Amino acid sequence: MVTRRLRDLARIIRSKNAGPFLLTFDVLFPDLETYQLVWDSGAVTRATVAKALSLPVDQVVSLFAIPRGFAIKATVRRPRAQNAFGESDTYGCQQHAPLLDLPVTVSQ
Repeated sequence: MVTRRLRDLARIIRSKNAGPFLLTFDVLFPDLETYQLVWDSGAVTRATVAKALSLPVDQVVSLFAIPRGFAIKATVRRPRAQNAFGESDTYGCQQHAPLLDLPVTVSQ
């Protein structure tokens, strides 16, 4: 078994606005084999996403797999509403960085 970072396995990890109160995160893999390896590892869960983003688990409103798209998608409640005082990322496109180093333990 070896532990790798999610960024080393995914082709794209991105975040974006999902309305005034939600952010969505997409993790896209280069192929079905890599997607399946990560999904089967159990490394990407509501709990691990919440921990990486420093949120309570109940703030992760959805997490699901999209096998045909080689993707995992998570949606979380925004810590501050879009454009609220003190909110610094209207488009939500800079929120994915904490997921880059998410550890994924896989067989070699």
